[in-house]
Amino acid sequence: MVDPRIEELANLCVHYCVDVKPKEKVLIQGSELAFPLMHEIYKKCLQSDAYPHIMANLDIAYTFYKYAKEHQLKFVSPFEKFITENTDVRISIYCELNPKRLTNIDPARIKISAASRRELSEIFYKRVAEGKLRWTALPYPINAQAQEASMSLEEYEDFVYTSCLVDRKDPIAGWKKIHQEQEKICEFLNRIGEICIVGEDTNLTFNVKGRTWINCSGKENMPDGEVFTAPIENSANGTIRFTFPGIVSGREVEDITFTFKDGKVVKASAAKGDELLQQILKIEGADRIGEASIGTNYAITRFTKNMLFDEKMGGTIHMALGNSYPESGGINKSAIHWDILKDMKKNGEIYADGKLFYKNGKFLI
Repeated sequence: MVDPRIEELANLCVHYCVDVKPKEKVLIQGSELAFPLMHEIYKKCLQSDAYPHIMANLDIAYTFYKYAKEHQLKFVSPFEKFITENTDVRISIYCELNPKRLTNIDPARIKISAASRRELSEIFYKRVAEGKLRWTALPYPINAQAQEASMSLEEYEDFVYTSCLVDRKDPIAGWKKIHQEQEKICEFLNRIGEICIVGEDTNLTFNVKGRTWINCSGKENMPDGEVFTAPIENSANGTIRFTFPGIVSGREVEDITFTFKDGKVVKASAAKGDELLQQILKIEGADRIGEASIGTNYAITRFTKNMLFDEKMGGTIHMALGNSYPESGGINKSAIHWDILKDMKKNGEIYADGKLFYKNGKFLI
């Protein structure tokens, strides 16, 4: 018997996150371990009179990075391009059997492959910005991810479904209420020119005048809970130290500090994974901020090494190096979009045009 919370998550995904319409082409992709959720989503898409297709992702990443020659690392499948150009809805289910599988792979090989996918990334974000493609990413809890989060599977399942609100009587109503609450924050920030972030080893300013703050309330990610924008590309100045590890292909880059001048990273260091960090910064466009965000989901109470959850954590901010989302007004292009998280609950402050509006992980507006 399927866990009723899986059915509820599938219903939330199909009828709220991406709001599947009749005759739309829907791609459902994820590990075969997530089949119970994929099957429920597939069924609900059929019931919505759509055209769903399941694509199972087999765990071949280690084999690829270990054995592929350089020309194979750079190759982008025309099948992937066709799917990106022709899908109406993309639903991705995250379910990592072994998050550490690429730990011993040369970072330069990962960089080559990531850089080659820039065209796919540009097609995807352009279609999203034009309203031609809707997408969402959601989790399916398994033991491997529970272990990464230092929980039992039962604890992790409760954590996942609670953060998605599917333990409530009406999850869709819950997310609509969150949307209304966050809209007030976005309305305030959309009037702001300069943002200044102050905290431990941190004093960073950037300009957001004319950019749009996006209300993330369960459409493109589930769980959700953040407001974000794209800083003006040449405006970031100062230093920021991130208190949580940055995760790249299952590898942890710890104690990251960046110094920016006129929008560009001019100094970068990490206590662990510095070699990978320096390789990432060599990717075109990866040395600028593509996204600045404030997490608002206070049901997510702990770091789990899964950015689908961690970047939404109430009391944190995160920034993404690389590609910006066009809907926010950002124009930075890159094959990478790497989110890195900072705790703001202790001595963290954010100023908007010189006015304190966020302190110790809480909004003051």
